[in-house]
Amino acid sequence: MIARVAVWEPMPDDDREWVLEAAAGVPGVHGAYHLVDPATGNGLSVAFFEDEAAAAAARRAIVQRAEEIGWHNTPHPAPVSETIYHVVRHT
Repeated sequence: MIARVAVWEPMPDDDREWVLEAAAGVPGVHGAYHLVDPATGNGLSVAFFEDEAAAAAARRAIVQRAEEIGWHNTPHPAPVSETIYHVVRHT
């Protein structure tokens, strides 16, 4: 299992439910969470995948959905960083 962690400074407050919905339908996606520090507005996006192939498939599904809804027609913030971790323990 792997995890993708994206750091946002600040976390966007626009509607991004479509991102979670696009990824949820992909086999090998184990969950995704958007976390926000209420004091700073900064946040984390954490997603869990069976393997790198599942992460890549989720990314493709998100890109496809973004194109369908015209997401890239206006500028949006990007994460400050994105890191892939290998999950070594989980419940």
